[in-house]
Amino acid sequence: MHFATADLYDEYTDDVQVGQPMFNDYGGNKRFCGAISTLKVHEDNTLVRAALEQEGQGRVLVIDGGASLRCALVGDMLAQLAKDNGWAGIIVSGCIRDAAVIATIAIGVKALNTNPKKSVKKGTGERDIVVNFAGITFAPSAYVYADEDGILVSSRKLS
Repeated sequence: MHFATADLYDEYTDDVQVGQPMFNDYGGNKRFCGAISTLKVHEDNTLVRAALEQEGQGRVLVIDGGASLRCALVGDMLAQLAKDNGWAGIIVSGCIRDAAVIATIAIGVKALNTNPKKSVKKGTGERDIVVNFAGITFAPSAYVYADEDGILVSSRKLS
């Protein structure tokens, strides 16, 4: 699907939420969209791996990491796993690592920043719940559209 978030906003102003401009682009694909699947975790990426091991079916994994900058929730191996399993992208309210390698992987990745420190592995968190960050409510099965201009969320698929 070819789209621009600015054009989608102009056409669907009353139907979309606009994310605060706080994310950086790290993936090889700067433009991505899909149905939302969510996670809420705190400095633990066990559930991130578990989600990305499943078939993505063109979805976008939205990770509410509490905006923690103390460790990374996604690295190059998880980004590659996501691409291989058919995920369209990953949005992280937190950090990633291996940014140079992730830039070569054909997947969308947006995050607040980078940090070389890996996360803990305790298996804590929640999946497929409503999460809120960047001024947006991300609900499972809503749709997210992301490009170089930012992030939009709609309760329905936009044409």
